[in-house]
Amino acid sequence: MSNDFIFEIYKDKKSVFSIQEIAMLVGEPDFERLKQRVNYYVKTNKLRNIRRGVYVKDNYSPEELACKIFTPAYISLEYVLQKSGMIFQYSGSITVVSYLNRIINVDGRELKYRKIKNDILYNTSGVIMDDHGIACASPERAFMDIVYLNREFHFDNIHNLNREAIRSMLPVYNSKKLTIRVNNLLKNA
Repeated sequence: MSNDFIFEIYKDKKSVFSIQEIAMLVGEPDFERLKQRVNYYVKTNKLRNIRRGVYVKDNYSPEELACKIFTPAYISLEYVLQKSGMIFQYSGSITVVSYLNRIINVDGRELKYRKIKNDILYNTSGVIMDDHGIACASPERAFMDIVYLNREFHFDNIHNLNREAIRSMLPVYNSKKLTIRVNNLLKNA
């Protein structure tokens, strides 16, 4: 086995890969040979097969994993709101907006996927993509997502939100009721 194969994977910035991404990264056109090589590195503990068709390096990013399992998806909702100080209740779950509702446990971590309309999911306003393949909502986008998906959600602190960014995202959700709720929340903050 050539070390070039695993070297190409480990020199990449990403830490989570699908089999198709590995094929493109190492330039292996023969799918059967690719599967054999990947399985060899899984058996020798150089890669981990954390979920069917998903492979990770040691010290992989759980956020990157959350974005890879069901795509398209981006990290949002409670996870972003907690990190930005808008809610104080701690949760170890990573919350993700995607095309389906699902709660899964992978490697001891809970990943919560919430379904949102495709028109909203595919709109990238307020979603930041980094070099590692992690798509994450801005605090304003996470605020909009949670208000859209959960009418009764309670915020501890929304004073630091960029109100102009929120108003510019209102057309993405295309909902008069949401606009009223958002305006009431911002007015009462």
